[in-house]
Amino acid sequence: MSSIELSDSQRKILQALVNLHTESAVKGEAIAEEVGRNPGTIRNQMQSLKMNTLVEGVPGPKGGYKPTARAYDALGIQELTQAADVPLEHEGEPVDTNVQEIDLTSVHHPELCRAVVRLQGPIGNFHGGDAVAVGPTPLSKLLIRGTIEGKDDTDNSLVLTIDEMRAPAGEEPAEH
Repeated sequence: MSSIELSDSQRKILQALVNLHTESAVKGEAIAEEVGRNPGTIRNQMQSLKMNTLVEGVPGPKGGYKPTARAYDALGIQELTQAADVPLEHEGEPVDTNVQEIDLTSVHHPELCRAVVRLQGPIGNFHGGDAVAVGPTPLSKLLIRGTIEGKDDTDNSLVLTIDEMRAPAGEEPAEH
């Protein structure tokens, strides 16, 4: 894990940059809109993040910012070059985002069972009480259906009350 100390504001801005970044540079205005801040504030924070080599500036009309490998390390996530696809549905509709991690809590108490689902992608459209389905995961075919209990914008995660959990979630295993 990285030894870089980030303020909550820097962490939120860096997380937004990672979420929005695909192939091309991300404009400061897009980051500002994602985190609900002024573009000037984003530019100021980016100077600090550039000094820590967490972001690089891309000049020109198609310019903006790109996260460095250190940015992913500072956020505690792996840079996804070719990630395994874990489907995510929000209110029954597929969502184009990467499921980074699923952490099951309170599994010894089924009526209190919760999951923390960490995403790499915007979470602004998710709200408490919304229905979410995660999976099936590539190896274990785990499928989790639940209701959003809360979200952590700083960690880019959703806290779900689990309504249903199945593995394997796909077809029945073939008999040998």
